[in-house]
Amino acid sequence: MPFPDLPARLRIVILAAACLPALQGCGAGGDLPDLAAVEDVPTMKRTFFGFLQPIVVEENQRIRAQREDIETLQGRVAAGESLGWLERRRLRRLAEEYEVPWNPDNPATVLATLDRRVDIIPPDLALTQAAKESGWGRSRFALEGNNLFGQWCYEPGCGLVPSNRSAGEQHEVAAFSSVDQAIRRYMNNLNTHERYRAFREKRAELRANERPLSGPALVPGLLGYSERGEVYLDELQAMMRQNRDLLDEVASG
Repeated sequence: MPFPDLPARLRIVILAAACLPALQGCGAGGDLPDLAAVEDVPTMKRTFFGFLQPIVVEENQRIRAQREDIETLQGRVAAGESLGWLERRRLRRLAEEYEVPWNPDNPATVLATLDRRVDIIPPDLALTQAAKESGWGRSRFALEGNNLFGQWCYEPGCGLVPSNRSAGEQHEVAAFSSVDQAIRRYMNNLNTHERYRAFREKRAELRANERPLSGPALVPGLLGYSERGEVYLDELQAMMRQNRDLLDEVASG
């Protein structure tokens, strides 16, 4: 984690300052490598995972620092202490980022909701979904819009129009300025959307039982991610099993 010797509250200020606005993304992501030119499948997979792993880790570091800050504030509120104006401003910004209703008279309720929402996404899950949704970074939407996770948007011109979109439909496939931004949006989506409440509840359960947060354990909470339902989840689990050695390899550096 960057700045390991600094208090969580100071780390989050530094990280936030480096990554504003909150969901625009930052880091060293750059452009996707030209994976279509890589004929050897194991090399292609290793290149894709190796490119994304540090971006996912960096975003998780940012989220982890936010979580530590929330836990510190929760401890103060539980002890009956009042939050200063800087702390309240920081808390309000977190509430906005994670779509939590702001209640200035009851910060404990805001913190309780944030405690469920502000947490990491296991890298093995993020990398596997990126590979599945983008065809290992070779889809049109990945190449033209840095969209690795199939996110939609609904404002005209917000993204790329799917070639198979039915008449009368308005959605587009969201376009992002960078891979970093796409990953940040993906994580924020899992951490905020009502559709993934079960995902967040399972993650909180694992935390409460001091069990590791892993992709296989959390996949069942993503039932609403695809119209294909359980079939999609089974395919994700199978994909993680098939690529476990490679996922572990890139995780170990």
